[in-house]
Amino acid sequence: MKIEKFVTGIISTNCYIVTNEETKETVIVDPANLSKAMIGYIEEEELVIKAILLTHAHFDHIMGIDKVIDRYGEMPVYVEESDLELLHTPSMNESTVYTNGYSYPGGDVIHDGDVLHLIGEDFRVIHTPGHTQGGVSYYVEKEGVLFSGDTLFCCSVGRSDFATSSTSALIRSIKEKLFLLPDETKVFPGHMGATTIGNEKVNNPYV
Repeated sequence: MKIEKFVTGIISTNCYIVTNEETKETVIVDPANLSKAMIGYIEEEELVIKAILLTHAHFDHIMGIDKVIDRYGEMPVYVEESDLELLHTPSMNESTVYTNGYSYPGGDVIHDGDVLHLIGEDFRVIHTPGHTQGGVSYYVEKEGVLFSGDTLFCCSVGRSDFATSSTSALIRSIKEKLFLLPDETKVFPGHMGATTIGNEKVNNPYV
């Protein structure tokens, strides 16, 4: 599995293009935008995009959905059920603060414990509410990889002052769910650089 990070969108969101190198099948995690660099990479590598995975539905993780679908065709857009309202409502997903507003009317609902069998990998859904009520992380056990969205950052955590946010829920999500993963699990967050579960257990001052 190959993971390519593109920092894009209004507030520098990490968008991940995750690819099975043998089949060229690909998923995109949190498309803040569809940048020229992303298009160049997808088309140069001849990738076949099978799905979009949302860690949550704030505007800076969703505003590229329509661009991806318009260019590469219809595909599932996975989102936890509790974040559907954010996905559908510009005033809740914060897009009206920075833009004229953005929403995506669809969404393929997922829940805690679901396993998405995509691109020859198993993406396990871990419901990690706190930053948003429907925030999730995606864990690929075989690869030792976690996509944590805005729940867990390198030596930091996501904000919890938005609609549907909860500081106590955020900390519980990290301590009671993510910190149960193996220490060597590599964490790819929604902003800033990668880290590991072991590093965060020792060095994260917020948890």
